[in-house]
Amino acid sequence: MAKWPAGREAVSVPTPFGTTYVNVCGPADAPPLVLLPGGGGATSASWYAQAADLTRTRRLYAVDLIGAPGRSEPAPGRHPRTVADLADWLDALLDGLGIAEADLGGHSYGAWIALHYALRAPTRVRRLFLLDPTQCFAGFKAAYLLHALPMLLRPTPRRVRAFLEWETGGAALDPDWLRLQEAAAGFPSAKPVTGPRPAPDALRGLDVPVLLLLAGNSRTHDQDTYEVAKRADALLPRVETDVLPGVSHHAVPQTAPPELARHLSDFLDL
Repeated sequence: MAKWPAGREAVSVPTPFGTTYVNVCGPADAPPLVLLPGGGGATSASWYAQAADLTRTRRLYAVDLIGAPGRSEPAPGRHPRTVADLADWLDALLDGLGIAEADLGGHSYGAWIALHYALRAPTRVRRLFLLDPTQCFAGFKAAYLLHALPMLLRPTPRRVRAFLEWETGGAALDPDWLRLQEAAAGFPSAKPVTGPRPAPDALRGLDVPVLLLLAGNSRTHDQDTYEVAKRADALLPRVETDVLPGVSHHAVPQTAPPELARHLSDFLDL
C-alpha cells in the first residue's frame, strides 16, 4: 500500500455477510469508482499501478472481496454462496459507503462479479469496466485449469509462484506483488461463488456502457482473445473493446498501467 497515492484511507463497511474492507483515495467530491480485484490472492492492493492516475478525477473505492484473502471479515457461516448473495453484498456495500450510483469495474473474477451485478442492478452502475474477465464471454482453457490444479488442491507459496510464472510467460513481475500472492496461499478463505456465464439474452439487454479490455497474451480463455472481443461485441449493445498486446491475464493490472489507465480514464470521462 506504500505504492498508493498519499491521502489513502481505509474504511470498514458492515454488510449482512460481514465487514468489508475498502481502500479509499481521491477527491471526496469526485465521482465514485468502485473496483473489485481478481480471485485467488488478489486484494484491493492489486490496483496500485492505476490508483494515482484514476484518483486525479475519481474517488476510488478498492474493495477486498468478502471471504477471500484480504482484510474483509466474513460473518461466521454467512459468506456469499450465490450470485444473488454477491449482488446483495454489493448493494449493502454501496449503501454503507453512501453511494447511490457508481462506475464499477473489476479484473478477472472481480469483473465476473461486476458484470453480474450490473445485470441485476443496472440503475446503480453508471459505467462498467471489465479487465480480462473470466467466465463472462468464454470459458476456461483446459491447459490453464491443469496448470492451476496443484495450486487449487493444496496452495503453497511455491505452487503459486510456479503457476504465475507459467501464466505470465516469465514476465518481470513486481516482487512485492508476487510476495502478496504467495502470502495468500495460507490465508483462510471461503469457497468462491461460481456459476455459468451470463445468459446471452441478458447481455443483449444490458443498457450500460461497457469497456472491455483483454490481455493479448492471456492463457485463461478457451478462445482466441480477438474471438472473445468479437463475441462481446455481438452480445453487448453499448460495449467498447480493445486488446492490450504483450500482457498476460494475471500480470495485466501491473504490466500495462499507462495504456490501461489511458483507456479507463477516457472511458470514464465520457
